[in-house]
Amino acid sequence: MYLRIFAGLIVVALSLSGQNYDVVLANGRVMDPESGLDAIRYVGIRGKQIAAISETPLNGREVVDVRGLVVAPGFIDLHSHGQDDENYHFKAHDGVTTALELEIGVSPVAPWYASREGKALINFGASSGHVPAKMAVMHDTGEFLPRDHAVHDIATDEQKLSIFNAVRQGLDDGAIGIGFGIAYVPTTAREEILRLFQLGADRRLPVFVHMRGNKGLPEDGAIPSVQELIADSAVSGVSLHIVHITSSGGKQVQNCLNMIEGARKHGMDVTTEMYPYTASATRIESALYDEGWQERTGITYQQLQWVPTGERLTAETFAKYRKQGGQLISHGISEDTVRIGLASPLVMIASDGHMVNGKGHPRSAGTFSRVLGKYVREEHALSLMEALRKMSLMPAQRLEVAVPTMRNKGRIKVGADADIVVFDPGRVIDKATFENAAQYSEGIENLMVGGVFVLRDAKFVEGMYPGVGLRTK
Repeated sequence: MYLRIFAGLIVVALSLSGQNYDVVLANGRVMDPESGLDAIRYVGIRGKQIAAISETPLNGREVVDVRGLVVAPGFIDLHSHGQDDENYHFKAHDGVTTALELEIGVSPVAPWYASREGKALINFGASSGHVPAKMAVMHDTGEFLPRDHAVHDIATDEQKLSIFNAVRQGLDDGAIGIGFGIAYVPTTAREEILRLFQLGADRRLPVFVHMRGNKGLPEDGAIPSVQELIADSAVSGVSLHIVHITSSGGKQVQNCLNMIEGARKHGMDVTTEMYPYTASATRIESALYDEGWQERTGITYQQLQWVPTGERLTAETFAKYRKQGGQLISHGISEDTVRIGLASPLVMIASDGHMVNGKGHPRSAGTFSRVLGKYVREEHALSLMEALRKMSLMPAQRLEVAVPTMRNKGRIKVGADADIVVFDPGRVIDKATFENAAQYSEGIENLMVGGVFVLRDAKFVEGMYPGVGLRTK
């Protein structure tokens, strides 16, 4: 009996050590921001999940030697306006496995998801957007962002109800929370915002907010805007995410972060994000460039760059392009502001990217690689593990209450989704510039989405569209 039991144990042990995996990533420097693991390991992948992490070699149908490369959780971009094949390709080369449109959001939600199923290189998802709902109800003529009725008209009680119902329907259809661009609809009543915060709280879903912005002096505009959001969050109980704190906070970014930290210390669920650039971007016809924009922002014409041509603007060209409409870059964020954001443990990385026919802000293509190359490797502004935490684990944790599947993303551990980036820490860098944004980052060698390679040896694997839509249900 002893021998049979002993023999049986030997057989079991042999069968475990000899398991075959679909893919094995061998000899890589595995970095997991949740556990703190930073060591050479073998990662076995079966189906869509990580099935083993081993100090010793594993057998697989395909063994990929990633010696000298970092194996990390795929990056999760919470703020990606570009939601099409062009943008997903740039995201993949930047190490992103999940890109979400959570600030402006979409409306209606159901057809937006349906149009991308089975056609996406990476995972996707969206919030139910207040701005697009308001644009539809108020018959605004803007493209993506409002330019007339939703900007300047005061909504009637009937219109407010229609907007509320459209946002609520989006939540019924599985949207990831509620998106707000309050600065783009400045006539929106505070009561309208608060009521939608209460809807988010009732559904236990977060809100993602571009705050109201400067209304008075440039140096104090950010503070009352953050105060409004924290107050509404405290009253409603909703989970609050404030987008791009460095560009919205500007010179007051440290004070803004102090307020967020204080709210968190007192039990509130408040988070924020940034992109690692000294310039912002939006549409020139939007409310951000209504009369008085120079006084509100402290920006001059010469600091504005017209995306289609790369030219800096004058009063004459500003007036011309504002009538026309299009993307505009504003060089108005200091390097000190960027560094304050990167140094804060509160701040995630998110791109706010949107490439259109090869034109856009370089953040659309290079956000995550820029952090890894410029700010981690070259300038030592933060550690590699901290950067990975800001780009993978923190975004996953921000969403995991609303979207339970996020508990299996942003980590390298057994049972986690095989959304994995493999990059060269000595070479990874952004290549996109303000003059030519449509350049893939370098150093992202392999990218897996749900256990499927979409990048191999820095080249796209043709015909693979493993991305799935992430919803609350």
